[in-house]
Amino acid sequence: MSRLFDHAALTPPVDGRQSPSATAIAIGARRLLAGLGFASVTELTLASGRRADIVGLGPDGCIWIVEIKSSVADFRADAKWPAYRDYCDRLLFAVAPDFPTEILPAETGLILADGYGADLAREAPEHKLTGARRRAVMLRFAHVAAGRLHALVDPSGSTGHMD
Repeated sequence: MSRLFDHAALTPPVDGRQSPSATAIAIGARRLLAGLGFASVTELTLASGRRADIVGLGPDGCIWIVEIKSSVADFRADAKWPAYRDYCDRLLFAVAPDFPTEILPAETGLILADGYGADLAREAPEHKLTGARRRAVMLRFAHVAAGRLHALVDPSGSTGHMD
C-alpha cells in the first residue's frame, strides 16, 4: 500500500538551544545561503567535536561556516570560532542588523540577518581546504542532512531500530 507524505506539513524542529534572536538570525542567514545556491545544515558537529552553527555547501563544493552571534556577550564569551577555519573555505559571522559589527574580526565575512532574510555585508577571505578535509566535511554534511530528513519522514525508523 502506498502512502503519500505531505511535505508541506513539515516544520523546522526546535531543539531549545537557541534563543529566539539566534533562531531568527539563522533563518535569515540560511535564506541568504539558499539564494546563493547553497544547501545548509545547522548545528553540525565537526571532527574536532565542536558544533558549527551553520555549514553551507556551495554549488561548486565550497564550504562556508557561519557562526551566529545574537549578542555582544555571546561573541565575547566565544573563543572557539578561530578553530572553525580548519573546516571551511570561508568563515563568516551572522548577526542582527543592530549588532555593533566593529567588534567582529575583520578577517571574517559578515552577514546581517533577521527572521526574514539577510545581506552579505562583507565577503569572507578564502582559505581553501585540503582535499581530504573537504571530503571529510562533505561526507559528514551529507550523512547528517540525510539522517535528519529521514527522521522527519520516519521518526521511528530513522535510527534503524524499531523500538
